[in-house]
Amino acid sequence: MTENQHTTLVTGVAGFIGFHTAKALLKRDTRVIGIDNLNTYYDVSLKNARLAQLISHDTFTFYHENINNFDALQTIFSQNHIDNICHLAAQAGVRYSIENPFTYQESNIKGFLNLLEMARKFPVHNFVFASSSSVYGNNTKLPFSVEDNVDTPISLYAATKRSDELMAFTYSHLYNIPLTGLRYFTVYGPWGRPDMALFIFTRAILNERPIDIYNFGKMKRDFTYIDDIVDGTISSLNNPFKYELFNLGNSKTVQLMDLITLIEEELGIEAKKKFLPLQPGDVPETYADIEKTKKMLDFNPKTSIKTGIQKFIAWYRNYYTIGELKK
Repeated sequence: MTENQHTTLVTGVAGFIGFHTAKALLKRDTRVIGIDNLNTYYDVSLKNARLAQLISHDTFTFYHENINNFDALQTIFSQNHIDNICHLAAQAGVRYSIENPFTYQESNIKGFLNLLEMARKFPVHNFVFASSSSVYGNNTKLPFSVEDNVDTPISLYAATKRSDELMAFTYSHLYNIPLTGLRYFTVYGPWGRPDMALFIFTRAILNERPIDIYNFGKMKRDFTYIDDIVDGTISSLNNPFKYELFNLGNSKTVQLMDLITLIEEELGIEAKKKFLPLQPGDVPETYADIEKTKKMLDFNPKTSIKTGIQKFIAWYRNYYTIGELKK
């Protein structure tokens, strides 16, 4: 480690955003300490494949630990000088939170509180954490602004993310910890999560299985490509604030049916479609107001949905063999 080399702790480092962020930080000559519990919420082999790319770097250290484990975190912080915390670990997924509520309390509330306590005991230069566009709930004012009221989350996942924002404000106020929350809007791209629409649709279409289209296709999402998300995340790490919240989105909405058409065109296969009602906890539309993010973080998303889908499908075809496609 060079004298001026900073160390960033990345939680959820084997996850989709964690992996890409850690990879980008390593390219920028940052020492990265990664934590991940490699849980089975989705295919662990995908997490291990991401991790394998990071472990090859000399400036990367991995701890197979759970952020719920206070003693393990205390050991990691006492043995390493950590300059920044990039907290991306969480139990994700709106629908899964209805089936497994306690998992969200353990990871998203207790785990986050453990890390806030670490930042209090072991002062850091900056603490950036992942929030979510889901905190906006059924807000009808569009686009969603960080100035909007977000006191009515409609899923437990959203409620835990809003709770994190409030706990962060408290710790910033009481202990002068610089804390920034990033409300991510529907992140997609290579190495993405298998529980996300683009991944689910691509796999189903290639396997000639029908795709479930909720709210009868009347859904809109602000899809944000992973490289743009990473740029915004690293910019926030480089620009500490006493306490701020930012939207990280593309600031363009895409109709669900248009997304499916783009996937069909890229695969050269027409999807078999099954239209269903809106699922509990889902919102019909997301749309990010990013004017504040542009101004304060110099955030400028560049990747169009068409280009992003092409890059995802190219990765998917390369990563999965024909045999694996039949899962």
